[in-house]
Amino acid sequence: MAAPSPFNAQQAEAGRTPTLAVLLGIFMVTITPFVAGLVQGQTADWLRNLLYAFATAVLLYNVWRGSVWAWRLTVGFCMVAGLVVFVIGMLAGSVAWQGWVVSGAGLAYLLLGTALVGTAVIRAFLDARWAARGRQLRGRA
Repeated sequence: MAAPSPFNAQQAEAGRTPTLAVLLGIFMVTITPFVAGLVQGQTADWLRNLLYAFATAVLLYNVWRGSVWAWRLTVGFCMVAGLVVFVIGMLAGSVAWQGWVVSGAGLAYLLLGTALVGTAVIRAFLDARWAARGRQLRGRA
């Protein structure tokens, strides 16, 4: 038997907008290099980058729908990518100022991933989605 959720329905409803903002933030940080490359006329890897953007959108959509596994993958990817991008940006920052911008993107990943885990209203919203999705999946079986 599952333990009852520590979050109430009011908190869950209040978490709708912050959850959407965090998921859109993750998507924007992910596609920014692709869009910047397109603006600069770099179209060599556009198909691969478009595939990455689509895969990211599908993953984040599944988080929104209430998939626990998609949430876990998203948080894991945010933490790993955030650390790697931050370190690469720090190394590049010793040579050019653009490295500091890359480090900022790494920090953005870390902060957004942490928000998915540590913000009470976001967790309440996702917990409500997880419960609803669990009921829906059990109803199909």
